[in-house]
Amino acid sequence: MADKIDLLVIGDITVEMQHRLETKFQLHDYFSATDKDALIAQQGSDIEAIATNGHDGVPDDLISRLENLKVISCYGVGYDAINVAAAADKAILVSHTPDVLNDEVAVTAIMLLMGVARQLRANMDWISSGDWVKLGHPPLSRSLTGLKVGLVGYGRIGQTIAEKLDIFGCEVSYHARSERSHSPHRYFGNLTEMAGECDALVVITPGGPATHQLINAEILKALGAEGFLVNVARGSVVDEAALVNALEQGIIAGAGLDVFEKEPHVPLALQQHPHVICTPHIGSATVQTRAAMGNLTVDNLMQYFLDGRVLTPVPELKHLNPAG
Repeated sequence: MADKIDLLVIGDITVEMQHRLETKFQLHDYFSATDKDALIAQQGSDIEAIATNGHDGVPDDLISRLENLKVISCYGVGYDAINVAAAADKAILVSHTPDVLNDEVAVTAIMLLMGVARQLRANMDWISSGDWVKLGHPPLSRSLTGLKVGLVGYGRIGQTIAEKLDIFGCEVSYHARSERSHSPHRYFGNLTEMAGECDALVVITPGGPATHQLINAEILKALGAEGFLVNVARGSVVDEAALVNALEQGIIAGAGLDVFEKEPHVPLALQQHPHVICTPHIGSATVQTRAAMGNLTVDNLMQYFLDGRVLTPVPELKHLNPAG
């Protein structure tokens, strides 16, 4: 339709998002196209916008092939599957959905930490196996109160996790690229040192090459035999093979994992370990939060075609976003 802007949709969108987008955009579904190359060859010169998500991102070749692409709106706070540098070279704005999911991801992180510290899975198995009847009460677990928790990453979500951990009486520290002024929490410039002084590490750093397998065998060894690992960031941040080995050898005590290296495939060693809790990337997966994310994804596109700016640009491209 001539009066609508051509939008390439990469990945699933909600019904509400679709209804809102269809008021202004002509939608082209990338994944449902029988011949993706033909779709881009036929429609590519007309496409001015992309709606995607943090998992599917944008194939690099599309950024170069879509000559009139102006804006990419990502459903999710993580955007490492989008080549932001290539977008910047073409002055293409990229937006994401920060803040609206901070609380939900923080709650998920604390849920996983509680689960591994209080041995939720092992205690459930204690009942289902009949051990409560045969052996009596299960072994004691660890209290969250007083637990020394190190945050690997201290952005918006990391700070929200820290605030919630403070309520439980945890001793919170953090590792990030730089120390935050006025933070009430202890800063460690050296991740290995922080791991050695903590009872648990909660990973909430961005994905991408800079953090690939940041949590490796050395960090897990420093965390120690009574330590817990929680990952609500990206699967790529943890060396999964090293983690499996650390769990099997008793190098660490347990793990709570919401993300994995090759999602949706999860190693059986993690699925079956009695001191591991696995969830299928549900960090922000509530009705309310996903609705807010979807609305912001659409709002960013609507705003761009209203006045040339987006509401929540990714940090690297803020310089391309006109002042509101």
